[in-house]
Amino acid sequence: MSDDIEIDTDALEKRMDGALNALRGDFSSLRTGRASASMLDAVMVDAYGSPTPINQVATINVPEPRMVTVNVWDKTMVQAVDKAIRTSGLGLNPVMDGTILRLPIPELNEERRRELTKVAGQYAENARIAVRNVRRDGMDQIKHAKNDGMSEDDQKIWSDEVQDLTDKAIAAIDAALEAKQAEIMKV
Repeated sequence: MSDDIEIDTDALEKRMDGALNALRGDFSSLRTGRASASMLDAVMVDAYGSPTPINQVATINVPEPRMVTVNVWDKTMVQAVDKAIRTSGLGLNPVMDGTILRLPIPELNEERRRELTKVAGQYAENARIAVRNVRRDGMDQIKHAKNDGMSEDDQKIWSDEVQDLTDKAIAAIDAALEAKQAEIMKV
């Protein structure tokens, strides 16, 4: 009977990869002194009474390494987009030019760089927690399989497999964090 019992490691691996992809998305929103359209992904605009992602009310471009432009489609929304960017916590001050908002990206000072590396560390820790939760789910599946008649040897094999997936995911998170922190601290 134990031959029929298998743990779906592909699903566990896919969930762990999802945590890593979410981390990469979080990292792309961190400002490193260079302009990036993705740094505005988290900005929500109060459009027509409901919070809307900025990319659904405007076109975002990066014409220069230290400049982001936001071309608002509806003239009546320019003030709302301006306010959303100013209050987003990104430290950006838009300059209005008709329906276009220009966002000059200032140089990061040493203190701000250190703050951003701490934020990156928090994002990485959240990703590690997500991976550990997936690991726990996998171990729970193994415990349930034990009750269904899985042998001790098979339990050990599956536990090692789940732990191996976890170790690889944590190593990938640590590598991504190290690379991002190096990018942030680079002057």
